[in-house]
Amino acid sequence: MKKEIENGAEGTEQELETGYNEFRVYELGFHLDSELPTEEVKKTYQALREMIAGVGTVVAEGEPTKIPLAYMISRSEQNGRRDFTSSFFCWVAYETEGEGHEKVLEAIKAETRVIRFLDIRTTKDAAKHSAEMAEIFAKMPEMENGAEEEVRDEELDAALKEAGAA
Repeated sequence: MKKEIENGAEGTEQELETGYNEFRVYELGFHLDSELPTEEVKKTYQALREMIAGVGTVVAEGEPTKIPLAYMISRSEQNGRRDFTSSFFCWVAYETEGEGHEKVLEAIKAETRVIRFLDIRTTKDAAKHSAEMAEIFAKMPEMENGAEEEVRDEELDAALKEAGAA
């Protein structure tokens, strides 16, 4: 849809919007189908990342990590409804102008292996902080539920002994 403005310039409504041609930082977080083979997950992530790098600059990123979902996501497909309780979560923070952002959104919407996505505007500092936090959490030793319970039981036993001795 073309729209003319008072000074005679033409363009789409989005192009005429203030800041459309300015570079902005966005963060795209997305969930990939957990039933995909690991190689397919990596290929899909790399293809999306390369497409983003083609229209802008990658600021920070989080490689695919399999996670349990906080709630079930249902999606209608040709074969019926599919329910997802886990996924491969990935994210890419990137800087681009309005046209590049539109291309990223078109690509993510067209990718059938993406269960759900969220694209938000952010800052370079916030994106870099997210990457730093992801590295910190990745280095933390993973405690399984059983290990947490053992620690709690030991702490409880020690506290009971101290309370009984006092």
